[in-house]
Amino acid sequence: MTADEAVNKEKLLGKSFVFEALDEQSRRDLTAFAHVKRYSAGETVFDMGTPGQSMMAIAEGTVRVAMPTPNARDVTLAELTTGDVFGEIALLDGGERSANVRALTNCTLVVLERRALLEVLQRNPAFSIRIIELLCKRVRRSDERMMEIAFLGLPSRLARLLLRITVAAPGSEEKPLTKLSLSQSEMASMIGNTRENVNRCLRKWQKADLVDLKEGWLILRDREGLETIAEGE
Repeated sequence: MTADEAVNKEKLLGKSFVFEALDEQSRRDLTAFAHVKRYSAGETVFDMGTPGQSMMAIAEGTVRVAMPTPNARDVTLAELTTGDVFGEIALLDGGERSANVRALTNCTLVVLERRALLEVLQRNPAFSIRIIELLCKRVRRSDERMMEIAFLGLPSRLARLLLRITVAAPGSEEKPLTKLSLSQSEMASMIGNTRENVNRCLRKWQKADLVDLKEGWLILRDREGLETIAEGE
């Protein structure tokens, strides 16, 4: 590995909040055992049930984490983008992958091997805490999704999804997004329902002037109205 390659991988790792906790030596140690992989849009990164000996940090692009259901439909667990990491569960416990991961766009990933990462975790408490924080965040989101699917109807789940993915990042001065290019099939996958039901709900909201469907875009017109629906009121 050349010096330029090492610097590039360190820079890519630096895009993730998880690796901000690393001291310079630990980051160099990880870089020595890391390699960069690129995936085209639509390509599978790994499948559920396959051996997991690495964790990936997203340097560029977006991936979808999904789990197959008994009726052969995938339920989207998360969509991760630049700065996010995934694959940490199988890496930490040495088990199989717990979900499918596919590249939604062209992606550049930094792949971190299990042996090197565990060595760094053992001697770097701050980094270990970051990994714990990451796992807790994933568990909280998973619990929230299960609660929504178990107790909320389709309108509330769909409204929560739209509000969640259009909200500005914490601390950002940017305004919430008002336009989305997600397909109705993608939205259905993310809330555990069917495209037909999502379409019916959106058409009803369009008549109520809550949203608009135009040229492949979903336009949010009444955010407060969607917030009321999201609360189940």
